[in-house]
Amino acid sequence: MSHTEPLAIGRTVTVKVPATTANLGPGFDTLGLALALYDELTVTVREEPGVFVEVIGVGAGEVPTDASNLVITAIAHALRAYGHDLPGLDVVARNVIPHGRGLGSSGAAIVSGIMAAKGLLEGRVELGPDDLLRLATEMEGHPDNVAPALFGGLTIAWTTDDGPQHKKLIVHRGVSPLVLVPEHTMSTELARSLQPANVPHADAAFNVSRSALLVAALTQSPELLLAATEDRLHQSYRAAAMPETNTLITLLREHGFAAVVSGAGPSILVLADDPGRRLEATALVAEHATTPWQSLMLAVDFKGATVGGHPAHPASSA
Repeated sequence: MSHTEPLAIGRTVTVKVPATTANLGPGFDTLGLALALYDELTVTVREEPGVFVEVIGVGAGEVPTDASNLVITAIAHALRAYGHDLPGLDVVARNVIPHGRGLGSSGAAIVSGIMAAKGLLEGRVELGPDDLLRLATEMEGHPDNVAPALFGGLTIAWTTDDGPQHKKLIVHRGVSPLVLVPEHTMSTELARSLQPANVPHADAAFNVSRSALLVAALTQSPELLLAATEDRLHQSYRAAAMPETNTLITLLREHGFAAVVSGAGPSILVLADDPGRRLEATALVAEHATTPWQSLMLAVDFKGATVGGHPAHPASSA
């Protein structure tokens, strides 16, 4: 079958992608964690040209509903890499992951599109883990959010001359994530612009030690999470842009909670070593916050992104 033969009319794929939280304190641009909060996508190939996107939930009435939608851009990027033009598509996006809050919403949108393309190409081209990570990183720019979104669990991501790489680790069952989400958003670009081009050698060494410790804390020794989540590379430089986030993280850490900025912020990630402590952290924030914060007590997602298909004909079995 030719790669350029049109995709089967009526073929439908369904995709589910988890939210992610990156950096986890010291693991800047390297560590990421998948969380059990999911965006879902249904994509159907149709006969007529053009793309129609229905957005339900987060982003409804705000994000584009045509081919400029990030999910569609990602589908087109992946299809083009394997010799296919974007066909006519009907797309339904059921979004739950908050936008602009440091929970990997753009990474999830990109991964949704890449996984949808994987499903549409099934039976013609098989996209393996390395292919998926490469395509997603080409769009996102760095792999720390897309790796956990694709593969689940705790991921260590890095880049080589051969492209982005990842290692997935299983998180200790005692680790209980809490995400505190404010009403206001934060631009990743703005957050990155606040960082200096150079950092002191001592700070770099500090973060190397804490990142190594954090891998041990998350996989073997959750009681070390408070010490393991200390950071000197990015959070303090971004603090002025999200003062309440910074104030609450300081407060939480003073009370023994392993609290960090989630991704580029302004959400706060608390890595509790006991599920019950999340209630204490939530109460502490409710008592001291000056603006509303939503509390999400989430499990770690271990599966990552999934795709299922409903073939239009037997040649495209899912």
